[in-house]
Amino acid sequence: MGTVFSFDVRGGEPAAVGAALQAAVAELHRVDEVFSTYRDDSQVSRLARGELTLGECDPEVAEVLELAAEAERVSDGWFSPRFRGRLDPTGIVKGWAAERAARRIAGAGAAGVSVNGGGDVQLLGVPGADRPWRVGVSDPLRPGALAAVVSAAGAAELAVATSGTVERGEHIVDPRTGRSAVTDLVAVTVVAPRLTWADCWATAAFAMGSRGALGWLESLPDAEALLVTAGDEVRCTGGLAAWLG
Repeated sequence: MGTVFSFDVRGGEPAAVGAALQAAVAELHRVDEVFSTYRDDSQVSRLARGELTLGECDPEVAEVLELAAEAERVSDGWFSPRFRGRLDPTGIVKGWAAERAARRIAGAGAAGVSVNGGGDVQLLGVPGADRPWRVGVSDPLRPGALAAVVSAAGAAELAVATSGTVERGEHIVDPRTGRSAVTDLVAVTVVAPRLTWADCWATAAFAMGSRGALGWLESLPDAEALLVTAGDEVRCTGGLAAWLG
């Protein structure tokens, strides 16, 4: 997936949690083998070339494509599982895979799990008594500074995902044109229970630009967001303040 995953796991029976962690890491490698568009022999690459049918792929491929189709519908096409006309579900795979890894470890009895996939984070449980998970959101215009700190206090699960141009340059495509998105935004951070959706919504909102994105994000249930424009304006959805601290 072209990025680094990190795990912070608290509590639980060490042997069971350790085995689940190893299984989660192995599964992330397998997901990369199945979904990578950079591997000619991956199932997604072969599916795109017509060498495999969907039924011949692992069941997870159909699952991810169904989720991607739902994201495309909810975003009115601003999220797309295609890149320049070719099947490319990588915009949803990282968040989905990180969320699934976190749930596997939590299911083994861990009291708290944080899985960070390239800066997008799925949080489950708590890291300790009376201690919530907290995630710093980088300031896209001031390297080394934070734009906000998200606290998961009171939430059994919370995800934080950011899309922007600072780390990877202009990699987000406008699905309508097939070219780099022309937007006044430099970063969008979405807070939601599930990283699968937070990641999709951040990508779609970034492509929309601040004017369209803020109203659309306000309409989504269980999602809040922070938007930073190239002009150093910060715009937030109405309920974001409840998650800051």
